[in-house]
Amino acid sequence: MKSVCVFCGANAGKNPIYLKSAKDLGQILSQKDISLVYGGSSVGLMGAVADGVLSEKGRAFGVIPKHLEEKEIAHKNLTKLYVVDSMHERKALMFDLSEGFITLPGGLGSLEETCEILTWAQLGLHKKPVGILNVNGFYDFFLKQLDLAVQEELMKPVHREMVIVDSDPQKLLKKMSAYQPPDLDKWIGRKQT
Repeated sequence: MKSVCVFCGANAGKNPIYLKSAKDLGQILSQKDISLVYGGSSVGLMGAVADGVLSEKGRAFGVIPKHLEEKEIAHKNLTKLYVVDSMHERKALMFDLSEGFITLPGGLGSLEETCEILTWAQLGLHKKPVGILNVNGFYDFFLKQLDLAVQEELMKPVHREMVIVDSDPQKLLKKMSAYQPPDLDKWIGRKQT
């Protein structure tokens, strides 16, 4: 992977481990010569991941809608900042610029972005790896919800297996690099056997 989109919060959260993990991930991406694509903010976990990349002289590409440019405080030191008209354009451009996706802790926006990108993968619209950096067990309940969806036969196991998870950024990136997407042609629209 040459570029990874990171979904995360514009807030820092109350546990300092979230900011540290975001900055560490940014530094690791830069050290591995992987460009960061993210929401363009200079605050919260978004700012920390970008600052981590930039502290190692890496490449950070932000994508921010005009209406959030001031509210999320657009980062001024990025390799490039794209200012777009809508959230839809933001997500589409971040998708186009990225070869993989990592989710750090965040709120509704991070969950929505993660679920949407996983849905696109489930529908066969892309074969890019989707990882969750499960910092301090932050996503344990989300992952249990996915497991429940499989148990209740509302989600196919093959789709659950597309979610790559680790609490260590190095291990997560290694898993993502080794990811082999499933052959979804046999799963889409058919009853699992």
